[in-house]
Formats: sequence, structure tokens, C-alpha cells
Amino acid sequence: MLTQLAIRDFAIIDRMELDLAAGLSVLSGETGAGKSILVDALGLVLGDRADADVIRLGAERAEIDAEFDIGKLPSVRAWLDAHELTADGACILRRVIGRDGRTRGQINGRNVPLQLLRELGEQLVDIHGQHEHQSLLRPAAQLALLDEYADQPALLAKVAGLYREWKAAHERLTELRAAAQHRDTHLELLSHQVSELDALGLQPGEIAALDEEHRRLANSGKLMQGAQTALDAVYESEESSAHQLTHQALAALSALGELDGRLKPVGDLLNNAEIQLAEAGEALRRYLANTDLDPQRLEQVENRLGAIHDLARKHHLEPEELPALMDKLRIELHAVENAEIALQELEHELARLRDVYRESARQLSRERVQTAVRLGTKTTAIMRELGMPGGRFAIEVNTDAERFSPLGSDTVEFQVSANPGQPLKPLARVASGGELSRIALAIQVVAARSSAVPCMIFDEVDAGIGGGVAEIVGRYLRNLGAHRQVLCVTHLPQVASQAHRHFRVLKQSHGQTTSVRIDLLDRKSRVEELARMLGGVEITATTRKHASEMIARVDNS
Repeated sequence: MLTQLAIRDFAIIDRMELDLAAGLSVLSGETGAGKSILVDALGLVLGDRADADVIRLGAERAEIDAEFDIGKLPSVRAWLDAHELTADGACILRRVIGRDGRTRGQINGRNVPLQLLRELGEQLVDIHGQHEHQSLLRPAAQLALLDEYADQPALLAKVAGLYREWKAAHERLTELRAAAQHRDTHLELLSHQVSELDALGLQPGEIAALDEEHRRLANSGKLMQGAQTALDAVYESEESSAHQLTHQALAALSALGELDGRLKPVGDLLNNAEIQLAEAGEALRRYLANTDLDPQRLEQVENRLGAIHDLARKHHLEPEELPALMDKLRIELHAVENAEIALQELEHELARLRDVYRESARQLSRERVQTAVRLGTKTTAIMRELGMPGGRFAIEVNTDAERFSPLGSDTVEFQVSANPGQPLKPLARVASGGELSRIALAIQVVAARSSAVPCMIFDEVDAGIGGGVAEIVGRYLRNLGAHRQVLCVTHLPQVASQAHRHFRVLKQSHGQTTSVRIDLLDRKSRVEELARMLGGVEITATTRKHASEMIARVDNS
């Protein structure tokens, strides 16, 4: 719902803020007061094209802000989340048009392309008149409205799901057919790659073991020399080995322990040390006995590591990744070897999905045709109440069995004849803005409970009508306001009297400058404004009484 519209330096408006609420709000005022300028400003903030001519004389830029309450619009919140434009409970759209011709759009304080403003705006507001945001002129919106009125979400979801399955299978089949054209070459390459990896015969953990062995073999001389030096120092040096010195110390303390018991623990430590030194010496002797220089084994290890690294470089990966590559290539080779079978199976599956999709799409088409008749009949009846006695409205559903889409196989066109004897024509070709607005009103009245757009604006809806028809238009607008937020620009008191809230637009002159003021009217002011609309320049007690009676009838209805 649109909660506030703020305008600055746009056309003849210097500064204006309009607070809005649910229900039907009407804007009235003298001709040329600037009522439709508000609609134009809202169109700009929703993404309409603009140039510097819209900027107020003497200003450098025009600014328009529109704030919406989206608390009950989960689809809008999801759209904002998807574009990382989320705000808590509110959504603020902003448009700035500069004197240099540059224009900027914002959503919740972030600069966005105008296309995003349009996409979001189409979910928030329908402007019915001669404006770009007349959604009912767009084929996609017409189909969406028909589907919303049909109220078949499960069937729509089924068709969309089948389409996704069919599309995925179709893309996979296209890939397999493309691969089949190069199957022999690909098969030869895969076979060669698998054979190379098979011949290598790389075992789990082998690379780490080979690296360790290579380090040992490459440094065997240094290892043997160091081990011999350690053995001499620990055990084999007759004069200064650690074992010999420890033995001497132990002998010196053995007799002293009887004289001073405090030395006995020291003797125990030396005894343990002597045993451990003897064990260390024995371990070093075994190491030296089992270690020798083996240039031939070193060469074998280096050759093996070289073969592994060469194959890894060939495939542009690390040696440790070769086993995973082997598994992958074997799976791919199996798939290529059995591609013909897979291709046939997928062709059968695609044919099955095609048949299932078409059957569900046909069911959806039947629902649409039946709904189109109901919606067309009801809309025609309301059109005739709204000043088009010979008018007709119909929805043409065209089905192409070869058309696959998430929305089925249909295209939809809203068609209308506004006068007796005229053939049905596409809604987009209706010339009169007033007729287009009334036709849109008739459609929206019928589809009010099912439409997803929360705010509707009617401009020129009362053009070319009056009297009883105007009152009917007003009643329908008020009824529509029970389900949706409705804003209507009007010059007819019969329409204005039906409003839940009534605003008066007043153009004011200040020397050589002109500005626009907008007032929310209380009951007394409403009577005066309706009297003006009824009686023109001279307002009499009779016109005031008539105006008061019009408001009372609505309040008591």
C-alpha cells in the first residue's frame, strides 16, 4: 500500500507531501490545478521516462519519493531480498531528475537502474489511464490476471514443474547429442588417459612413502656417518664414551652409598642411564648394519617419482590428485562407452515428459477458456453500467501445442468493443483514456479479490460521463476500495462523494510564481468542495444541501 508521496520542484509543484491510507481516496480541484501532475509524478518514481522539462522553473532538480507498506506483500519482500534491497516493513522509492538531463533512481536508499524501479513498481501500483504503468495492456499481466481469477495454483505449479523437468531433460539430450558427434575422438582420448593411469598403478599413500624413501637414500652417506659418530660417543669409544663415563661414575658412588644414603638415588639414576645408553648403542649398531649406500634403488625411486610428477603435470594437477582423476575418467569413459544406450533412454524420457506436459497444459488451457468466458461476461455487464451500453469485453486464449513455457502453451489477449456494432479489438488499441480507465475498472471490480497489485490509481475514469453513470462509477470505485487501495482523480461530485478520504488540489499564485497545495478535507470542507463541483462558481444553500445529502447517502449505505 502507498502510504506517502513526497514531491519537490516537479512541474508547478514546489513542495508537497501526501499521506495516504487504505480504501478509496479521491483528488478533486479546478481544471489545471495539478491533479494529474500527482499521477505523473508517481509514474516517474515507478520508472517512467523523464527529461528536464518536468523540473520546476528556477530549480536545479526534481525529486519524488514514494513510501509503501509491504508488510502483507511476501512476493515484494522476496523480490527485494533477491536484489539485496530489503528494508523492514517499508519500501521507499526515490527518483531524481537533474537539469542536466541526468536521472537517478533509488530503492531503500540504494541507487538502482530504472529497469528495477519498473519491475518493482509493477508489483506495487497499477495506473489506469494513459500511462506506461497500465499493466492491463501487457500480455503477461493479462495472463496473470486470468490465472489469478481462475484460482488454480496447484495446476499452475504442476505445469511449471513439468516444464522444468522437460527443459532439463531437453538440455541434457542436446548435450549428449553434441557429445555423440565427437564420441570416437573422445572415447580414444579417454581410453588412452585411463590406460596411462592404469599403467602407472599408483597406490594409496605411495607418493608419501616414495618421498620419504628418496630423502633417506639421497642422504644415506650423511645418515651413516652421523649414526657412527653417535655410536662412538654413546658406547664404542674406549676412553670417553658416555657409557664408559657413566659406568665409572656408578662405580665411584657404589661404595659411597653405604656411607651416605642420600647418594643411593643418584646411583639408581646412573644405573638406569647405563642401561639406556647400552640400548641406544645397540639400536645404532642395528641401524648401521641395515643401512648402506644403494645408488640403484635411489635411481629407481627417482624414476618412479619422475613418472608420477610427469603425468600429474600433463593433467595440470598435483600428484596427490591423480587417484581422484582416475576415478573420474573411468566414470566418464563408462558413460561415453554407454552413451548410445543413455541417449535412447533420455529420448524416451523426454517423449514421456513432453506428453505429460502437454496433457497438463491442455487441462490448464481448458480452465483458462472457461474462466475467460466467466470473466468476460461479468466484465461486459459492468462496462455497460459504466457508460458503455453496447460495450463488450472478451478474452481470447490462443493455444500452441508446440509452445513450452512455465505458464503453459497459451497466450492471452484482452479484447474490447466500447460501442455497439464495433468489432472486438485488442485492449491496447482503445483510444480514449476515459474508456480505457472504465474498462480497467470493470475488469478490476470483477477480479478484485484475486489481483496481487495492492494499489490502483484511476485517472480520467470519469471522462465523458455524468449523472447516474458517474454515481455507479463512484460506487464501484468504493467497493473496489474495500479490497484494494484506490486513488482516483475526478471532477465529478458523484464519484468524489463515494470516497473514504477526499483531497482537494489547489493552485496558488505568488506574484510570478505558481505552486500547488493539497488538503485533506473534513466533512464540512467536503460539503463545500462537492457543492463547488455541483454548482460551479456560485455556491448556493441548495447545492450545499445537495452535497451534504450525497455524503449522507454514502455514509448510510
